[in-house]
This record gives sequence, structure tokens and C-alpha cells, in this order.
Amino acid sequence: MRIDEHVDNTVQELADLLISKHHDYGPRNISQSPGGPLNGLRVRMWDKFARINNLIDNEVDPEHESLEDSFKDMANYAIIGLLVLRGQWDNE
Repeated sequence: MRIDEHVDNTVQELADLLISKHHDYGPRNISQSPGGPLNGLRVRMWDKFARINNLIDNEVDPEHESLEDSFKDMANYAIIGLLVLRGQWDNE
């Protein structure tokens, strides 16, 4: 498989996950975050980054959320951030 196919498959996987979680959480968990949506995303991304660092630095085998899951969440938080900046994130 070529790199462009890997990228396409990964982006589709992230999109599917983002949309699925959006249905579970709804838009308000981002749009009504304390300090605003960008602050809410910043906090979530900071927590995720700390988790990634801990797993890598301490060679921890997580019980619940894999390193791959953490990277997926970071990528999707970045996508949500772009949608917020562009005024495309649901508020309701």
C-alpha cells in the first residue's frame, strides 16, 4: 500500500471516530467549555499530551487507552479546533 492510501485510510478512520464521538458527547462539551471552546480544547490536548509523554517516557503499558487512541484523540482535537476557528463547529 502506498503512503497516500495509508493517509487516506487514517484520515477516514479519524473522521469516523470524531463523528461517532460527536454523536455521543454532543457539541456542547466543546462549545460550552469553561473559558470557551478553544480553552476547552487546549485543556483536553494538554491532558492528552501529558498522557502520551507519560506512556512513552515511562514505557507504561496502559490499562484503558492505548497510545494509538491518545494520538487519535489529539488529531481529532486539532480538527475540532480548526472547525471552531472557521465557525463550523455546532453550538447546539
